[in-house]
Amino acid sequence: MLLLNFILEVIYISYFDFLSVGIDVASKVSWACILTPDHKPAWGFIRIDHSSLDSLDYLVNSIKKAEEVNSLKARIFLESTGIYHIPLFCHLKEAGFEVYILNPLITDSNKNQGIRKVKSDKNDAKRIAKTAYTHDLKVSLIPGDLMLNIRALTRDYHRMVDTKTVFLNQLTKELALVFPGYSSVFSNTVGKTSRAILRTFETPKYKVIEFISSHAKRGKEAAEKSYKKLINAAKIAITFSHQLDASYYLIDSKLDMIETIEKRLTDIENKIKSYLDKYKNEDFVKQIKLIESITGIGFITSVTLMAEIGDFKAFRKPKQLVAYFGVDPCVKESGNFKGTKISMSKRGSSIARRVLFVVAVAAIRRNNKGEAINPVLREYYEKKLISKSKKSALGAIMRKMTNIIFAVLRDNKEYEIRAPQEHVKKYNKTSLKIVA
Repeated sequence: MLLLNFILEVIYISYFDFLSVGIDVASKVSWACILTPDHKPAWGFIRIDHSSLDSLDYLVNSIKKAEEVNSLKARIFLESTGIYHIPLFCHLKEAGFEVYILNPLITDSNKNQGIRKVKSDKNDAKRIAKTAYTHDLKVSLIPGDLMLNIRALTRDYHRMVDTKTVFLNQLTKELALVFPGYSSVFSNTVGKTSRAILRTFETPKYKVIEFISSHAKRGKEAAEKSYKKLINAAKIAITFSHQLDASYYLIDSKLDMIETIEKRLTDIENKIKSYLDKYKNEDFVKQIKLIESITGIGFITSVTLMAEIGDFKAFRKPKQLVAYFGVDPCVKESGNFKGTKISMSKRGSSIARRVLFVVAVAAIRRNNKGEAINPVLREYYEKKLISKSKKSALGAIMRKMTNIIFAVLRDNKEYEIRAPQEHVKKYNKTSLKIVA
């Protein structure tokens, strides 16, 4: 038995024939731990000050000395922590080391292996180093600069959209105080027409009608109706409102902020387009165009989805992309218990999931004529509604859209709306050709 254990230990060590360097990354100070294949420390804990070149040099020299002492090459593993791990990754890569990125979900699963609950940066670094000696460990590399640039811009774009929503809500609140019925006059409170009227309440009747007609691209008759609604809302506001001077100032202020954000959003979109034009022959840019070909997906949406996906080669099956987006079902089972309330796991990219929700809603909607934008997905959605709630049915559409995105990128072909029966026929024809 002892001999068998010795043989197994030798096989284990030879299989993991490298020093594992685990680094717990933070914004300013990180900690590193170097372990041998038998999980013993090859060096003391190393404190890394991101603002000190001496500290960074000490890290590099310490890893190299540990390699010499143990006659083993080092592999360095960092948790993905937003953007903070990127400079350290690049620095160590340039120093000639093998450097890999670990998904925090992988290292989190190893947190509670010990009986005692210990949480410290040093302990986290050691945990990451130990995780590296796991069979079939999934790692990733830093994506290229083009991908990182696009991802940074799209994430900032969505942050700006969220900020705009905050100011829109604040504007609505102020209008509810001084002009309660205003929101019922214009469907878009900050549209071009509405915005100009909010800026100049004292505009004469005929000028307001002309303005509504020209800016809203509607006839005089429609403009007259909007004007009457506006006047009626103003009459009600005289009695049912609380006129505060501060509210008018705040309305003007909120409009200024919204206009500034809208300009910023346009600038970001133009910057993204300039990148795509410059690198139009790159596979990453071509893949954005493929996603944009899917019904219900627009420019910013396609760019965002591809930026969050990153390197599509990392996904071999549709289920992997579904799990990456966090739209896979969260299964709850224990012994004989099987949970009936199944929800999304909501792991992975929250931005991709958010965009995917918008895409799913767009895919099942109908146009002004009552025709389905995507008849196949609309039919699938309505079938789901027979036994599922709207929320669950929409979740199924999100998973379906993810499968479509995977298929489009895998086949490197633009999207075509096909009924399931057409897919079966095409599959059978392909199978017959292979058999023949």
